[in-house]
Amino acid sequence: MSFLDSLGLNPVVAVLLVAIVVIVVLYTSRRPAHRAIISLSRVVHNAMRLSAQSVMSVESRLASRNREVLLAAGREAAERMIEREFERIDATVRRDLAEYPAMQRLLNEEITAIEEDYQASIEVPPEPPGWIKAVEAVAKIPSKGDPMVGNILEDIHHSLVKANTSAIEEYRKASHKRHDRLRSMMPHWRKVLTVLSSVDKNVTSILSRSQTIDRHMGVYENMVKGTDQAVRMLSSSSLQHFFTSLAVMVIAAGIAMVNFQLIARPMSEMVGGTTSLFLGFQLNQIAAMIMILVEITLGIFLMESLRITKLFPIVGALNDKLRIRIAWFLFAMLFSLATIEAGLGFTREILMEADQATGALLRGEQGGAIMLESSVTWITTGSQMALGFILPFVLMFVAIPFETFVQSFRTVLGIVAVGFLRAFAWFLRFIGTIFKFLGKSLLHIYDLIIFLPLFIEQKVKATSSNSSLA
Repeated sequence: MSFLDSLGLNPVVAVLLVAIVVIVVLYTSRRPAHRAIISLSRVVHNAMRLSAQSVMSVESRLASRNREVLLAAGREAAERMIEREFERIDATVRRDLAEYPAMQRLLNEEITAIEEDYQASIEVPPEPPGWIKAVEAVAKIPSKGDPMVGNILEDIHHSLVKANTSAIEEYRKASHKRHDRLRSMMPHWRKVLTVLSSVDKNVTSILSRSQTIDRHMGVYENMVKGTDQAVRMLSSSSLQHFFTSLAVMVIAAGIAMVNFQLIARPMSEMVGGTTSLFLGFQLNQIAAMIMILVEITLGIFLMESLRITKLFPIVGALNDKLRIRIAWFLFAMLFSLATIEAGLGFTREILMEADQATGALLRGEQGGAIMLESSVTWITTGSQMALGFILPFVLMFVAIPFETFVQSFRTVLGIVAVGFLRAFAWFLRFIGTIFKFLGKSLLHIYDLIIFLPLFIEQKVKATSSNSSLA
């Protein structure tokens, strides 16, 4: 503009001249500029597309890796469940079915006793003697008015009545005896029924566990085959386990904070003073945190020794005798720390009462130097001691959600990483598409700037074509 000012031109005219020069330059370089814009947009578009393909390739490999890890973790969990079910069945068989020979012997004895009683109960009383028939035949002889024959027949009648009465009595005694035999069979039947009920219960338990094993085996077969259904089930299960274990660990963190507040104050009497050491934390606070971390560590290794968790396979691989010894040693250490915390809870209450008495003395209250005993002080002291003793054992079980969190975190992290890569690939494609259409838009904007020379060129071409046709 200084050059134009030196020529003494009007600013409006100078602007018009500059615009004309720019338009002429742009019109002259229209084709190279179009090629440059198209090439630049294609380069960016292709670069974004190739980058998106590379990201999707990484996403595909990561998804395949996550699938393998998920199936491997699922197979391990299923194998553990199946192994434990087989251990339960083995324990059931050893405990219950090992008694079957004794049960069979008992059943044989009871059945033999029942059979003997039954055979004894079917015995009938002996028939009346054979002479009774002879007497009956004599009794049918007509007396014909002879009193001697009448007396004889009357005696025979009395003998028959007496014999009949005696036979009835014998029959009643025999029936009573049979009823007693049948009554004596009832305890044997009840014992047989009890034994059979026990057998039925044991067999039903084994059948129920076998159905559970069949269900686990079906899931395990799907995992071995790597079906999509198994992957979806394991993914949803991992997400559920992740958030559940995370919630439990948050609760455990709150329990640890309560434990920290319980032992931090009396810990200053043990470590000597409240000097700040690291990041504003005082010595007693650091000691309290270390003590809580040691308790959690002991709890984790105790769970490993009991084979409840499998964070450290080398612990579970130890022989049973050494492993049980280590478990008892860790429990003794944890019990000792819990006892120490109970003592610190008692000390905390004493220190709080001393602080209250000192504050009352400094305020000039009457009897401030005397620690007044309250009727509820023992409740607070006992509660603090109980908390100090119980909380370490509660923190011991944090190993279970911690193991679940670690195992599910790999899957959740893989799912999040796959989602992020897919979103990033979509973003790259979106940027490439924007540059592709941006290049076309720049071509139209470029032609819009030089529309006047293009219009003139179009008219000239049209006129020349019409003249050539004429």
